[in-house]
Amino acid sequence: MSLIDVRCDLQYEVLAPTSFLFNVAALRTPGQAIESETVVLDPNVTYTESAIGDEGNRIFRLTADPGPFRLRYNARARLAEPAGLDGRMDELAHAELPDDVLSYLTPSRYCESDRLGQLAEDEFGAVEPGYQRVAAICDWIGERMEYTPGSTDSRTTACDVLLQRTGVCRDYAHLAITLCRALCIPARYVSAYALNLEPADFHGYFEAYLGANWYPFDPTGMAPLTGLVQIGVGRDAADTSFATIIGSATLESLTVEAIAAEVAAP
Repeated sequence: MSLIDVRCDLQYEVLAPTSFLFNVAALRTPGQAIESETVVLDPNVTYTESAIGDEGNRIFRLTADPGPFRLRYNARARLAEPAGLDGRMDELAHAELPDDVLSYLTPSRYCESDRLGQLAEDEFGAVEPGYQRVAAICDWIGERMEYTPGSTDSRTTACDVLLQRTGVCRDYAHLAITLCRALCIPARYVSAYALNLEPADFHGYFEAYLGANWYPFDPTGMAPLTGLVQIGVGRDAADTSFATIIGSATLESLTVEAIAAEVAAP
């Protein structure tokens, strides 16, 4: 197991009464326990926590009046050892897939899998099904894409990324998810705090459903799979935005960090 300390600091200038939905809290899952956490708001407005979506993403919901507003989140997460590679990492036939993963096969806002079926078949149809095929998709993307901060925005889809051949972590994940779904491999987007990520930011990767489990993959190769503290899970990044704003507010600064925890000797 590993202990990771995570934090984020979001500072806004609120221009009119605004409703915020923040998805910055680390998830509680069988493989990820939250040992401690704090939420500090300035001004100290009332907030509620809700579980949203099939995976129970933890959402902080609040309303802020005009003026400066700041949210600081700190947590210590204990991660279980990731599942090892074994013979169960095979693709399942569509008829064998459980009901709760079927929604991760269909096209979504950023993952137009219905448009890339022929490409997926041409490039990966002959690759051994299962882990090897998903890994081949990640390698293919890594060889053809250039990681360029600021090269895409909230409108950029997997097909856009395929054409321009540049993007950031969420774009790499969206393209991989799209190609997996086009091959009938359930795939979902995950936002996370990533250990020692450079440049430091919220990180996006994906999970593919193989055998009877979800397995993590990161086409960027920028963060160790054993150092990812999950925040949100969804069909694509639209389900895991770190902040949804209803009103008028400008993000003035954003700080994100994930480091190995220093534990005092007994």
